[in-house]
Amino acid sequence: MQIQGPYLLFLGDTPRPLDAKTASGILDWRPELCGGQYRLSKDAVDLGLRDYTPAEAAAAGIRTMVIGVAPFGGAIEPEWVEAILAAVRAGLDVASGMHTRLGDIAAIRDAARESGAQLFDVRHGNGTFDVASGRKRTGRRVLTVGVDCAVGKKYAALAIHRALVKRGIAADFRATGQTGILIAGGGIAIDATVCDFTAGAAEALSPGNAPEHWDVIEGQGSLFHPAYAGVSLALLHGSQPDALVVCHDPRRTHIDGYPDYPLPTLAACIALNEQVARLTNAHARAVAIAINTHRMSDAERARALAAVRSETGLVAFDPIATGADAVVDALIPQREAVLSEATP
Repeated sequence: MQIQGPYLLFLGDTPRPLDAKTASGILDWRPELCGGQYRLSKDAVDLGLRDYTPAEAAAAGIRTMVIGVAPFGGAIEPEWVEAILAAVRAGLDVASGMHTRLGDIAAIRDAARESGAQLFDVRHGNGTFDVASGRKRTGRRVLTVGVDCAVGKKYAALAIHRALVKRGIAADFRATGQTGILIAGGGIAIDATVCDFTAGAAEALSPGNAPEHWDVIEGQGSLFHPAYAGVSLALLHGSQPDALVVCHDPRRTHIDGYPDYPLPTLAACIALNEQVARLTNAHARAVAIAINTHRMSDAERARALAAVRSETGLVAFDPIATGADAVVDALIPQREAVLSEATP
């Protein structure tokens, strides 16, 4: 896919920041691509970008409208169709990470054909995957896992990748969701694969590599989520991670959207993820906890990080507020051990 920037980030009318995580993620990690935002209501999430209509955006040189909201279930909402049609008729391409394909909506498909606009369904790749082999691959891998959904697994992976590269360590960020793919320019939308082949897709995403190379794999879902545990399980098996980074929002008390499911303790989350990961990598271990401290004061953040360090004995960090240098320090001993093993 060759999706052209700048982007107009479509925010619909959602007031929930969690629903706008696609747009927020692109803005945080690729701000140079973000030319403006398109909101259907003044009460919608405001990212601080200039508000445009599609026609105004096209006149300003914006090339693609990106669906920046990801509601539960991943469907294109009926009230979005007119907004998407306005973008297509204005000459903008449209990129979507929804499960619903843009081209499956006849009005959008016909309007795009008439205007020449391109429709990009980021969540739907054309690749096919084998059933997972379970065979050990060369190279090293770190996978972000979650206590819950939408707790910062993508941000943690991006921060770790950035810190590795800054340290001069060979590394790739491996995107598994629509926002990550838009940020990285490639990847596999892992939750759109056929379930029997999801672990195989994870193997294909992070193939064998040089012994000192790290793949930083974006996690999805949570083993404790009643709807999305399956994709987490397949990623843990197919990724064969050497290191796990557990992502957590300490302000939550239950699984988001599931009040009958209390959050597990960090100890329980670490134990279960390590147990599952060790089916395909007997040496998998948790090395760090990523904490979402957004909207905390400096003092609150410091207390939260200190509490997690005390509770788990692991590195605690916030991908945005503190960066991930401390995680690299935890990974380097593993890297040096691998290099030592590879040297005659």
